[in-house]
Amino acid sequence: MTAAVNSFGLSLPDYPWEAMAPYLAKASEYPGGAVNLSIGTPVDPTPALIQEALRAAANAPGYPTVHGTVPLREAIAAWFERRRGVSGLDPKDIMPTVGSKELVAWLPLLLGLKPGDVVVRPKVAYPTYDIGATFAGVTSVATDNLEELDEATRSRVRLIWVNSPGNPTGSVRDVESLKALVAQAREIGAVVASDECYAELGWGTWDAQRGGQQVPSVLDPRVAGGSHDGLLAVYSLSKQSNVAGYRAAFVAGDPVIMANLVNSRKHAGMIVPYPVQEAMRVALGDDAHVNAQKDLYRGRRERLLPALQAFGLEIKESDAGLYLWSTAGESTWETVDRLASLGIVVGPGVFYGEAGNGFVRVALTGTDERIDAAVARLASAP
Repeated sequence: MTAAVNSFGLSLPDYPWEAMAPYLAKASEYPGGAVNLSIGTPVDPTPALIQEALRAAANAPGYPTVHGTVPLREAIAAWFERRRGVSGLDPKDIMPTVGSKELVAWLPLLLGLKPGDVVVRPKVAYPTYDIGATFAGVTSVATDNLEELDEATRSRVRLIWVNSPGNPTGSVRDVESLKALVAQAREIGAVVASDECYAELGWGTWDAQRGGQQVPSVLDPRVAGGSHDGLLAVYSLSKQSNVAGYRAAFVAGDPVIMANLVNSRKHAGMIVPYPVQEAMRVALGDDAHVNAQKDLYRGRRERLLPALQAFGLEIKESDAGLYLWSTAGESTWETVDRLASLGIVVGPGVFYGEAGNGFVRVALTGTDERIDAAVARLASAP
């Protein structure tokens, strides 16, 4: 019986963050405790209007809909037009998801990919793209340019993940870059799924609240060329609205694919609870809390970035998002250990692929007090 029981279960790599335990322990011994800037989990309160919407919808005895309520999907369509420059999106082509991570993990399977098919993901990337390929039994290939692939591999590409702004690098693909990728994908018959959950958090050139450009969506007409065929945009409210605990996200795009995804998810019971759908609807109709939260992150970034540079780290890319992609020109684990000695915990770049070796990811998701503590500790380093 024991042997039979032990034969069950998926063969997946260990969850990488377990390797951080000794560094977290070391940082915790520092006077004043650890400043944990390793994981991008929001720390500021969920805005009151969102909490109130959740409470108001708490009497929900019946099953919610997989496709999402019409008012929610209309709110998402209006948000796309107002905040992302995507007009005319049909609410039928939108669906809420249980956070964006579950969609990333299950999309290759839900798209019907089969062994032999290839999923492309960025060279430095969130590891769940690879896990999704594993779940579907297909091959994952890391590249930022389809031209790097040999013809045999290119011919098997069925899904291309774009992550712009990127996690962990904070890189942003401009309109021309996205447009070229979409054209290549359509030529080979592949779907482009664009993970855009940091799009409201552009800095410098991409800081729309300070006169910069808006981070483009794959559904932007300048990119999509008037058709959403073969395109999916994935978005999460976790970062912009501090609702990571709600698991509030959505996907939109290609009408045929979306209809199939809705049907498949009905069979699988992948449903966002009704109170969360209502909280999403209210959150997406209010821009003020999004701008206020971005102001908090902007201030933290403006304090932390020069402190890291003075410590000896070079900040690469980091044009958007909640992270500073940093290198000291040494191995990732050396930098992780040196910062842990100051009571600062950061994310190892090696968790995001081989190309991340030598880098660390420093999150802006600390309270003002913790960010200021990190700045002071960096300044005190010999």
